[in-house]
Amino acid sequence: MHARLFLQRLSPSTSRETVLRSAQRDIESLSVKPPTPINTLHPRNRHQGRYDFPSLIRADAALGDFVRVNVQGELGIDFADLAAVKALNRALLQHSYGILGWDIPPQNLCPPIPGRADYVHYLADLLAASNRGVIPQTRTVQGLDIGTGANCIYPLIGHSEYGWGFVATDINAASLANAQAILDSNPKLAKHITLRLQDKATAIFKGVVFDADWFDLTLCNPPFHASLADASAGTQRKWHNLGKHAADPGLNFGGQDAELWCAGGEQAFIQRMIHESATFPTRAFWFSTLVSKSASLPGIYAALKHAHVQTHQTIAMRQGQKQSRLVAWTFLNPAQQAAWRKLRW
Repeated sequence: MHARLFLQRLSPSTSRETVLRSAQRDIESLSVKPPTPINTLHPRNRHQGRYDFPSLIRADAALGDFVRVNVQGELGIDFADLAAVKALNRALLQHSYGILGWDIPPQNLCPPIPGRADYVHYLADLLAASNRGVIPQTRTVQGLDIGTGANCIYPLIGHSEYGWGFVATDINAASLANAQAILDSNPKLAKHITLRLQDKATAIFKGVVFDADWFDLTLCNPPFHASLADASAGTQRKWHNLGKHAADPGLNFGGQDAELWCAGGEQAFIQRMIHESATFPTRAFWFSTLVSKSASLPGIYAALKHAHVQTHQTIAMRQGQKQSRLVAWTFLNPAQQAAWRKLRW
């Protein structure tokens, strides 16, 4: 409360009860509320504003096959065309990060690059907040990407932007083979990114976190849907929103079962992740995950409380019409955090 306003309320004509009621309203207005999604990408995100298609085509001429002038007289692509979206991603990665030869099989999930970059930048802010405002960019910083998929997008962007190393895991050997092909096309990146197969379908950290591992951050884009039927219905809604109609459009414009759904959906997956992270409490500074549905948050917060985390944070994000957030948690107490900072950053 501003001092001048408070003094005004204490004038002789103002009763003590009136002041107390007014002060209580001020306190209530300052209570912690769920984060409000921002309307723009993270300030460090390279993909602000409209896509610069002429520059992107110069970076990767193949994109030109999909670019058209729309009814508003602007250059664009058909975002319902998986091949066009893949071409856009390939051009964005080459133009913005110098990543060559990026491609994924048609059955795999095709990620939106700007949104994936946002997650990385907000994690960088989280590390900075734990490091006196400075983003750690030393070679010792290590990330763990749970479910990297065939696209390997988080390690690619994370190393390109901040020089971090990564361990990237997945339960699908074919997806990891494709990720390895991308790394083979980018040898300077490849030596900083290690791929590991998760051979236990119900495990998340077990089997892929080794005794010598220390992760400064973990990240995950968990399966969103609770069943194949839910995933199919979600795809139909996306086609409808794009003004398209298809008898068999394919899941999510690309995406295999494990990428799109699991029993119980994202809430059950994240609750399991939190429970399992408690068995590795000092192997990572910040654990984190994307959360697509705000309805999942109460169950996630309950799991965090049950796991006895030291602290957790929810960071709101928004890309276009899509609202999402990331939830991060740590088991390290202040003394352990200080020791981690001194040893690694």
